[in-house]
Amino acid sequence: QCQITPHCPGGASSRDLIGRCKCSFWFAVAHDILGVFIMMVGVFGGLVIHDLFIYAGAIIIFLSLIWWVFWYSGNIDVPTEELEDDVGLIKPKNRKLSQVVRQMSSRVSNRIRNSFRKNGMPRIEENTKPSNAVNLNFISLSCNSVYCN
Repeated sequence: QCQITPHCPGGASSRDLIGRCKCSFWFAVAHDILGVFIMMVGVFGGLVIHDLFIYAGAIIIFLSLIWWVFWYSGNIDVPTEELEDDVGLIKPKNRKLSQVVRQMSSRVSNRIRNSFRKNGMPRIEENTKPSNAVNLNFISLSCNSVYCN
């Protein structure tokens, strides 16, 4: 399956070295290079505000960790056995167990919800207005006048 190219060490293809998330990889590399360049300008540039460049370069290198995490997490291979419920590949023997667990969970949540209603907590209706709502009927009355035509 892998292509062997003479340019890659160990006979691996270039796709195997970078992985599937090439965009995140190149953003991370670009931020690392930019951060090191800005930091070196601060160290060896002889500028009055050299500490600003040193700190800015360090912050850019630190923020490149975000792209490295994206790249790493995007290249994780998960076997289909571990993806069971995530993509609808539940094994038939576990299907009844998951239905029982879902039923129990809905019963518990319904009991908790109903216990609040019994204890005097008001039920939130969709069609009720809050007590501080402004009645805007005067706008419709003013638009019936001569000025809104």
